[in-house]
Amino acid sequence: MTPIRLVPAALAAALAATTTLPAHAQETASYAVTTDVKLTTDQRSRGVSDSFNRPGAKVSVQVAHESGLVGLAEFATVSRKQFLDGAGLGITLAGGYRFGDPEGWHYGLGLATELFPGAKFQAPHSFNMETGEPGDWRSTRYHSAFAVAEIGYGNLEARVMNVISKTYRGANTGGVCGTMLSLMADPTPALACYARGDHNSRGSWLFDVGYKHALNPTTTLHLHAGYQRIANFKEANFSDYSVGITHKHWGFLWGAEWMTTRTRVRELYVAMDGTRPRATDNSRVVLSVSRSF
Repeated sequence: MTPIRLVPAALAAALAATTTLPAHAQETASYAVTTDVKLTTDQRSRGVSDSFNRPGAKVSVQVAHESGLVGLAEFATVSRKQFLDGAGLGITLAGGYRFGDPEGWHYGLGLATELFPGAKFQAPHSFNMETGEPGDWRSTRYHSAFAVAEIGYGNLEARVMNVISKTYRGANTGGVCGTMLSLMADPTPALACYARGDHNSRGSWLFDVGYKHALNPTTTLHLHAGYQRIANFKEANFSDYSVGITHKHWGFLWGAEWMTTRTRVRELYVAMDGTRPRATDNSRVVLSVSRSF
């Protein structure tokens, strides 16, 4: 079995690209390309670790056109103990359009896909109450696709993401009910999950609100709150919160962020380290350093 994983806000980052290009870029081209390299003590998405609570790295390439069109390609390290049988890599490709006044009301629309090369898991999609045996074992990949809408005013932004792929990072009857059955001491909730029938998670909703405030020309405070509502699987619903500070010095952006989650069924956010279960949704201070080129 495998726990459900969570989606990073890569498309949100793409939509957040300013539609006003730097002066030097406007002199030579109608678009700007930015490459970011980031190292972090824990690679997290919506407050949950994708790197098994260990350090990670991310490379992002973003293109912003003066018309408001934006695109993003992102490559991040992930744990093979969480994204089973995979290459230890998460890839996000996103594109969208942003319009409005960056200093006032602004809006964004976009699409994104998240890929985990080679990663998949086997899980039972049914449970025979008479024999007490799980059945209908199938393979599921973690790939996901999303539609995104954003609205903001100045440094305050809110966005909603809707899952348009068949599953949201493998969240289906096998991924959710199967994980609960294998990890929970009391099988009753897992059996109730199976009793609802075989379902996927297309149509899930993810909500985010973020605010950033410049403390001085080089230091910024970041606040975030999020909630995910997983279609057909209320057990996987949860909220996340974070407070962070970034500081620019020596050409690098240094960050410290406290992240926490409020999950309904913690077993869905547990991964196995051999025979030892380890939580990936615990509260943690995450440190990072990045450089833009």
